Amino acid sequence: MNSPVTEAELQAWVDGQLKPARQGAVNDYLAQHPDQQARLQSYRAANAALRARYQPVLDEAIPPRLQQRPAANDGWWRPLRAAAMLALTVAGGAAGWWLHELMPGAAAPSQAIASLANLPQRAAVAHVVYTPEVKHPVEVTADQEQHLVAWLSKRLGAQVHAPQLGALGYELVGGRLLPGQSGPVAQFMYHDASGARLTLYVSTEQKANSETGFRFAQEGEVAVFYWIDGKFGYALSGQLPKAALGKIADAVYAQLEPGA
Repeated sequence: MNSPVTEAELQAWVDGQLKPARQGAVNDYLAQHPDQQARLQSYRAANAALRARYQPVLDEAIPPRLQQRPAANDGWWRPLRAAAMLALTVAGGAAGWWLHELMPGAAAPSQAIASLANLPQRAAVAHVVYTPEVKHPVEVTADQEQHLVAWLSKRLGAQVHAPQLGALGYELVGGRLLPGQSGPVAQFMYHDASGARLTLYVSTEQKANSETGFRFAQEGEVAVFYWIDGKFGYALSGQLPKAALGKIADAVYAQLEPGA
């Protein structure tokens, strides 16, 4: 029971396959090694993003024409099998690169383009990972909002704000610090009276110091409105219709404008 925690056990923890007898030891290890905990959480986030994106495909029925098995002496299928193997190899490589892009510290081929392209993806992954949490959805709760904002601002090296969305039916739950591509990012979480949650992902990793208008992305079941303002990248995520989320994004943007 006192044996050292192994990498195999850490990976089992990521996959939810860890033996109950070792759960306590691994939890203690992660509590003492926040860098390892951040690494494993990023793996869990990548797994969640893959499930959100590709589960609908797995649930589709197999077309009847693909269920027909050719005769054993019919050689027509050999080129098809080779093509399928090649396609799987290419798809595997593409998926591997996509996961690489999700990992903290991954180098982008073009920072200006990749940071914007990855922004909704990373925000959606963080949303999927943390919004289902019941006991620990945030690190610092809304009753310590002043401390939360000061802490996140210090860690990001720039002043950040938690927009007030009470007029739209959403109250601040709190926030947390997350690993980004090249440094820390912040996540603010909100909920409405029914318990539905929104998250605002705030990054200061935008190297081009450019500006963009609102853009929309659908990452699985998560809708994301995102934009760049100087070095800040913002992404508002939720499981809402596009129009409803857009209205909230307008309110967030208005409160984050300089001088607002």
